[in-house]
Amino acid sequence: MIELMFNFGMDVVFVRIDGVNVYFGNSGQGAVVAQIGNMKLDKAGTIREFPDLAADPEWKEKAIARFKHKIISLPNEKERSNYIIQDLRKHGYVPKLRQQKGFRPEVIH
Repeated sequence: MIELMFNFGMDVVFVRIDGVNVYFGNSGQGAVVAQIGNMKLDKAGTIREFPDLAADPEWKEKAIARFKHKIISLPNEKERSNYIIQDLRKHGYVPKLRQQKGFRPEVIH
């Protein structure tokens, strides 16, 4: 299991990677984590990432399926965490810490 911590504005965002399962949470919601399917996705942000879903009434389900497919295609948790760091960084999230299997957290540069 790998846990990541990001700053986004005034919030602290948490990402937990447990095998192929990815959970997200933030300090604004009491640090409760949820899988991506239970989260509210921003349609404009999703369309920027996947322009072909703009007119699709099932845009959310298809975007979630693409995310899950990408996560499953990566070989291990370390690669999954690197992908999430890279992806969230381009959307303004500032990576802070990565903690693997309960060991001491490392600072992400």
